[in-house]
Amino acid sequence: MSSKIEYTKPASLIPYSVNFKQSESEMSLSEHLEELRQRAFWSIGALIVSVIVCLVSVKTIVKILQEPAIGIKFLQFAPGEYFFASLKVATYSGILISSPFIIYQIILFILPGMTRNERKTILPITLSSLMLFVLGLIFGYALIAPAALNFFINYGSEVVEPFWSFEQYFEFIIVLLFSTAIAFQLPIVQVMLGLLKVVSGKTMVSIWRYVILGSTIIGAVLTPSVDPLTQIIMSSIVLVLYFGGAGIVLLIDKSRENITYESKI
Repeated sequence: MSSKIEYTKPASLIPYSVNFKQSESEMSLSEHLEELRQRAFWSIGALIVSVIVCLVSVKTIVKILQEPAIGIKFLQFAPGEYFFASLKVATYSGILISSPFIIYQIILFILPGMTRNERKTILPITLSSLMLFVLGLIFGYALIAPAALNFFINYGSEVVEPFWSFEQYFEFIIVLLFSTAIAFQLPIVQVMLGLLKVVSGKTMVSIWRYVILGSTIIGAVLTPSVDPLTQIIMSSIVLVLYFGGAGIVLLIDKSRENITYESKI
């Protein structure tokens, strides 16, 4: 039995362009594992460097995270609370910053083993996913976080003074931001299901009643607060994303129908 598998031997770990032509070269199993080791090494290195850079700049990042909480004074309720919270801030920020490079390395590793059509599909989907993730973070930071915090501040302003633990606030804001970013991945999931012919665009549109109910539940689950305004905003965003994704799948289905019709002529 041959110990070789078909695989493109990379010219470098960080090539300047991606070649979509099918490669005819072969790469031994040991070389394949060596490339995996090298890409994992560079990915881990990028993560470590990103975390260190974020740790050096952690005060700036903390100020950015505190921006939505206008008028709130943060306290340290335990020895080392701010220190350990800063480590968490730097770690999550480092993961976020290094994730595009890590995803890029993963794509370069699996790309040669894909078919031509798969290669042409994965790059746009990955770029769209990253863009939607960033948009989700921005949307959560600029709109949902201020709305949720404003509700909590005003709700008990006549009874209690708003003094918060920074660590608890950080956990709250991180869950909120990442929940919003994950919700923004819904169109990507829909497009993948459409490309795999699991669900058609017409089916996605036909179940709109269940989608509205599901968006309400998702808005309540993904939102770390109990205020209705934040949950309504999140549910509305889920609906917009869902029907936007359904529209894209409808276009994909229409394109397939046209190709099938032209092939029969």
